[in-house]
Amino acid sequence: MTAVTADLEYDRRIPFGKIRDTWAVTQRDLIHFIRIPQLLIFSTIQPVIFVLLWRYVFGGAVRPTEAGVPYVDFLMPGIFVQTVVFGAIATAVGLAADLKSGMLERFLSLPMARSAVLVGRTLADLVRNVFVVILMVIVGFLVGFRIHTNVAAFLLGLVLVLLFGYALSWVFATVGLLVKDPETAQAAAFPVLAPLVFASSVFIAVEFMPGWLQAFARNQPVSVTAEGVRALSIGGATTRPVLQTIFWCSALVAIFAPIAVRLYRRAL
Repeated sequence: MTAVTADLEYDRRIPFGKIRDTWAVTQRDLIHFIRIPQLLIFSTIQPVIFVLLWRYVFGGAVRPTEAGVPYVDFLMPGIFVQTVVFGAIATAVGLAADLKSGMLERFLSLPMARSAVLVGRTLADLVRNVFVVILMVIVGFLVGFRIHTNVAAFLLGLVLVLLFGYALSWVFATVGLLVKDPETAQAAAFPVLAPLVFASSVFIAVEFMPGWLQAFARNQPVSVTAEGVRALSIGGATTRPVLQTIFWCSALVAIFAPIAVRLYRRAL
């Protein structure tokens, strides 16, 4: 009996078997995340440091393009996006660590749906992002951030942030399965993410960048998402950046989810 046949047979024997297995893996990954202080600190302390640094150190020298908008109100929507972007590294590190330790092989030996491992990992990262984004919203309000639109629009912006974080989880699941080593996964992820974050509209408006950089900065997914969240938080045209964000998220999942599934099967 092949692995695929075994999966189908398992799903026929146990109704909603994939859902149950996915939830079990999600719980396991969340508990594992909480028990690793380094991941917990990186996911919570690091974005708070960015807020304090840009709010009180660099904020006095930076002005948003929107007239009458305090810099902190311009900054925080970008910080929300930056938080889930750098947090996606945990997906690569976690999968690579499980692969290196043999945990993924143990999952394979259990009577469970194979798809539950990757879906459970990405859902655990989604739950982690919910916690971290809520924390950043609280920190933002404490340092003076205020909504210029309404609560419904702001919440929709947070949904965009979480959707983008979930899409990135599939990208870095692929990275983790490719490199198969947690240290290498972290080292490989940061050089990719750093240019996307710092050459974006997360911290400053694209108009303040050199002309040769503006085309890239304006159209890359981090900037597009930051602009969509910013428009829903402080006002401005929302349709284009929101639709572009949804397009980027859909494209990333459509491309990298099948690749991650194939790498997972080959790795085992």
